[in-house]
Amino acid sequence: MPRGFTAEGIHALGDVLERHVERGEVPGLVALVARGGEVHVEAIGHKAFGDSEPIGSDAIFRIASITKPIAGVAAMLLIEDGAMALGDPVGRWLPELAEPRVLRTLDSGLDDTVAAERPITVEDVLSFRLGFGSIMTPGDRPVQRAESELGLKTLGPPWPPPDLTPDEWITRLGGLPLLDQPGARWRYNTGATVAGVLIERVAGAPLADVLRERVFGPLGMKDTGFYVPAAKLGRFTTFYAPDTEGGGLHVIDRPEGWYSSPPKLPDASGWLVSTVDDLWAFASMLAADGGNLLSAESVRLMTRDRMTARDRAENRVFVGDHSGWGLMMLVPAGDGSSGVPGGYGWEGGSGTAWRTDAATGLTGILLTQRQVTSPEPTDLVTDFWTAAYAAIDA
Repeated sequence: MPRGFTAEGIHALGDVLERHVERGEVPGLVALVARGGEVHVEAIGHKAFGDSEPIGSDAIFRIASITKPIAGVAAMLLIEDGAMALGDPVGRWLPELAEPRVLRTLDSGLDDTVAAERPITVEDVLSFRLGFGSIMTPGDRPVQRAESELGLKTLGPPWPPPDLTPDEWITRLGGLPLLDQPGARWRYNTGATVAGVLIERVAGAPLADVLRERVFGPLGMKDTGFYVPAAKLGRFTTFYAPDTEGGGLHVIDRPEGWYSSPPKLPDASGWLVSTVDDLWAFASMLAADGGNLLSAESVRLMTRDRMTARDRAENRVFVGDHSGWGLMMLVPAGDGSSGVPGGYGWEGGSGTAWRTDAATGLTGILLTQRQVTSPEPTDLVTDFWTAAYAAIDA
């Protein structure tokens, strides 16, 4: 087992995080670093600007896209059950996507389509190669306008939540043509929401129930879910976004807001709330090759890079130069390139980050409550990883 951290490095990490809070970039944060049996947690600042009580390590945060790998584990458990397989066409459970049409070009009208060359598979959905998702080239295209008008919220921030049930959401998505042939190209985000609906249909139960019974319960993730019960609202953070001018912050959601009741759409792309302890339990399970929950083969499948060189070049703003995409999560690049942070995990648009780096034995988790405005890491996230790696006792 590798050694943990130097005392000087942990002290410096705390100082770095403290400075970001003191500058008013966020009202507070909770961070964890773990290695070689050592676990260090920092809780700095407050749950909201103006609070008098310090934030606790049990504070509840909107984890945004860190939801994706958690839902991915639920999907892998269903695969282990034999309820579905990676090569299965999803049309078996999602008839809305059974016979998709594909736009002739990204700029085509919605009726300028060709037939899909093959069905969308479970693996296409979990690896974000189903044919629909982020469009990295600017433009106001017919398909983008239609997606917005339908209220799908798959090409932008998920808040406020779509006013749609899972069945309504997948029906509306199924009415749109795909952007690409199934399997042809990686596009961010949409696959995760589709995965949530797929999990519900395969399991025959609401997504929240599946996650609670198959993932949260076994791992002891007692504070993770799609909403915050009234008894826990006192630990829930206030969510902020940067002002477009002036450099300040404004509130976009308070504890008694969007997350105070179950959502109409339990979105597997980014609607979970959690704590640092719960996320550490999840990360520890994966680091232990699935522990008592998941098979080592399922972890291997989730963490195998499925990005092509073209995918990486087109989506460098998401994955950088040394990462790729596996099943519902960021993974080390298949070409062996490396950098900081390394390993697998993901970030969230609410200012959250998690990676587990098998090469160094480091796991880091950072939870804040400030919406990010770009897929590129913020100064706070960059400084967190720099200080965490510098703290390693070599």
